[in-house]
Amino acid sequence: MAQDYYKTLGVSKNASQDDIQKAYRELARKYHPDLNQADPEGAKRKFQEVQEAFETLKDPEKRKQYDQYGDAYRQFGAGGPGGFNGTTFRWSSNGGGGSFNMDDILRQFTGGVGGAGGANPFSGAFGFGKRARRPSKGADSEATIEIPFKTAVLGGKTPILVRDPVSGKSSSHDLDIPAGSSQGDVVSLKGYGQPGLNGGPRGDLLIKLKVAPHAFYTRDGKDLRVTLPISIPEAARGGKIDVPTPYGVVAVKIPEGATTGTKLRIKGFGVRTGKGLDGDLYVVCELHSPKKWRKEDVEKLAKMKLDMPELRAKFEF
Repeated sequence: MAQDYYKTLGVSKNASQDDIQKAYRELARKYHPDLNQADPEGAKRKFQEVQEAFETLKDPEKRKQYDQYGDAYRQFGAGGPGGFNGTTFRWSSNGGGGSFNMDDILRQFTGGVGGAGGANPFSGAFGFGKRARRPSKGADSEATIEIPFKTAVLGGKTPILVRDPVSGKSSSHDLDIPAGSSQGDVVSLKGYGQPGLNGGPRGDLLIKLKVAPHAFYTRDGKDLRVTLPISIPEAARGGKIDVPTPYGVVAVKIPEGATTGTKLRIKGFGVRTGKGLDGDLYVVCELHSPKKWRKEDVEKLAKMKLDMPELRAKFEF
């Protein structure tokens, strides 16, 4: 009995292409023989049914023919259901009846070629007969890996372990991460997806990137941000401080009287992708004071009259 492709994938007849793709991925994982060692043959059979259903329903033209003719759509070449391939026809005339076989008629014109004794010369011609199934690329597989914040910004290689869905063997690879990669970006590994059909190429392994947080830096698009502590003397007199960036240490000038929240911009030292303008690095100052003060230092600060009660005078409950 021919299978119902919609029931095989567990979707309705008006399912969208996205729904069909999602259902296929879930079932392909569920019935993959490598993941069903208890019943590999049964899993393989189900896997092939799912693959066959998906190959038909993912193609809009094939799906349209399947919806109209059911499983018999495979026997209709480009010419549609008007074709023939050794079919026996019934006829009647003047109350009589009989039957004839198309191969018998073809044999009359071809000197015995056709039917059981030879190839039908018209099979496949003019769109008649069974259409040969063309090779098609296998479905893509998916995976997610976490990469360091620094690798996402600067690019580079990250080692990954890939399990081949066909052989079941694992192998290590150095995955190329483009500079400026972001959370959710996808990097592909060619030829490590599901097997193709009818000799078609294998699909790819689509690897979704998850960027690990940094201890000090954050990112907003192409811009980077870091909060750096500065001392009271540095804030009072201003001057230069060394700021670590993705591209080396840079000396940045702090203005006199800097306070917590003072923002400094280092142009072009954010994310560099080589596509358009580079991002910037923003340094936010954070004023730090010692937890313990020496007595003489406290006395010196008292003489400087740095207290500013007027700053708090406006506060009220």
